[in-house]
Amino acid sequence: MKEFFHYFFGAGEEVEFKYFSFAHILPILLAILLIYLIYKYKDKLKTSKWDEKIRLILSFALIISEMSYYWRLVGVPSLNPHPTDHLPIAVCGWAAIFSAYYLISKNQTLFDITYFWIFSGTLFAVATPAVITYCGPTRFRYYQFWSEHLLVYVAIFYMMFVHNMKINFKSIFKSVAALFVLAVVAYTANTILGDDANYLFLAMSEDAASILDILPKIFIFRILIMGVLVVVLFSLAYLPWYFIDKKNKKKELEHEV
Repeated sequence: MKEFFHYFFGAGEEVEFKYFSFAHILPILLAILLIYLIYKYKDKLKTSKWDEKIRLILSFALIISEMSYYWRLVGVPSLNPHPTDHLPIAVCGWAAIFSAYYLISKNQTLFDITYFWIFSGTLFAVATPAVITYCGPTRFRYYQFWSEHLLVYVAIFYMMFVHNMKINFKSIFKSVAALFVLAVVAYTANTILGDDANYLFLAMSEDAASILDILPKIFIFRILIMGVLVVVLFSLAYLPWYFIDKKNKKKELEHEV
């Protein structure tokens, strides 16, 4: 049993996870199915006594999935946790925490921030999850990663479908401001900790192949391109709401006439 837990919670010694394999696609499909069911039964959920319980369960699951990442580091000495790699300075981690809170509080600001973060940053983590290259379905890290990165989507769609939470143009500025604060923290940490620190991937790409490989290594160019990408991706994330608002205004004008 001890050997099993050592293996299950361990770091992995060889490549176990491959992009677009069954182990990659299955959790995404399960999340899509869950989101579809939420949409299908949204009207029943609005008036159901289960609504509050579902939000509590989702919130608890998000907090546990984020915190268990650090519990694993503390509990398995062979993982050698180090400040250059394992401080809580990540978009996906904070998106999970913010999601847990707005599920309970229905806080619009946290909803705004999370919406743009997950449809811009977390989306790439789901498409190319380089951090679990050595952790396939036989490892705890595999399940921790997917629960954290996919439950944020379940949470956001649940609040949109069931509680009619919406995004407006001003939401972009809230999310950008929060991202700027996190980037300053990440840059400060990278500067203090030295060359091995790479929070928010401001210094370099990931160890394994990922979409971030398109970014240059020179810091100033890397930051400039990241800034442009943030503007483009946030704009694309807002685009559906632009058309929804435009359609609603048109209906209002027609109704007035």
